[in-house]
Amino acid sequence: MDHGGHGMDGMNMDLPPFTLGRGLEFGGDPIFLVGCLLGLGLYGWAVIRLRRRGDAWPVGRVVAWTLGVVTVALVMCTRLNDYGMAMFSVHMVQHMVISMLSPILLLLGAPVTLALRALPAAGRGRKGPRELLVALLHSRYMRIITHPAFTIPLFIASLYALYFSPLFDFLMESRAGHIGMMVHFLAVGLVFFWPIMGVDPGPHRPGYVMRMLELFAGMPFHAFFGIALMMATEPMVDTFVHPPASLGIEALADQQAAGGIAWAFSEIPSVVVLIALVYQWYKSEARQSQRADRAADRNGDKDLADYNAYLASLNARGQ
Repeated sequence: MDHGGHGMDGMNMDLPPFTLGRGLEFGGDPIFLVGCLLGLGLYGWAVIRLRRRGDAWPVGRVVAWTLGVVTVALVMCTRLNDYGMAMFSVHMVQHMVISMLSPILLLLGAPVTLALRALPAAGRGRKGPRELLVALLHSRYMRIITHPAFTIPLFIASLYALYFSPLFDFLMESRAGHIGMMVHFLAVGLVFFWPIMGVDPGPHRPGYVMRMLELFAGMPFHAFFGIALMMATEPMVDTFVHPPASLGIEALADQQAAGGIAWAFSEIPSVVVLIALVYQWYKSEARQSQRADRAADRNGDKDLADYNAYLASLNARGQ
């Protein structure tokens, strides 16, 4: 299979040589554009609803969510989306951002927690959006798709089973297939990082050490994938074998660039997630320490008094 499918768009056959300026021009996919605007709008509505009620919502979470939506928009609502249909390297930037950077930022925004706090309760015996969300969070389906035995293989298979099989070429024949693939990458990233980030409630809340192990179980496979593309002596994906002449690129060199991007990107989320986990761990320990101090204040250091009484009784018995 060659690049013939790209002719369906008519646009990719005469793309000018890639520059960052051209890549970031507005354009791209209306589905993602509507999704990004909805994401910002609904999150903003929920935060305003909380504030009007007198409840606080951390500014850091608003910033993280906004950055997450912006990263999705940057790779999907610009001309990068056109170049990504014809250049393996640009496609790989889209894939890595939308599957590994955007999900982490979106999850740090704690959208599920925000929804649970902002949505009104439906009332006795009735089911509204809040009740449906709670039911979904506690469902067997959610327990399965957020379990490491599901998320880690899915995260790995999204690379190897997709790129090294005819499925990738089939999806890349049409813009709809390409968009569907990107939606899948975003969903897989969200499902993989959700239990690891542990910001929102979910069926699986592993301890901090287990979260780090889950993170490191998936990342090396991204690095190996990138190295495989860089070391290859011939193009490995049919879609990008014959790039449009107007781009002035060579397929193998572009594939090696794509491999370098995949390899380098495997480190970025690891660092971001590790920083977030260590910070959460620190905050958790600080909260536990505060709780212990408050309990001691309430008891009037009863434990210490009991211990001193015990020592005194031992002392009396010794005499």
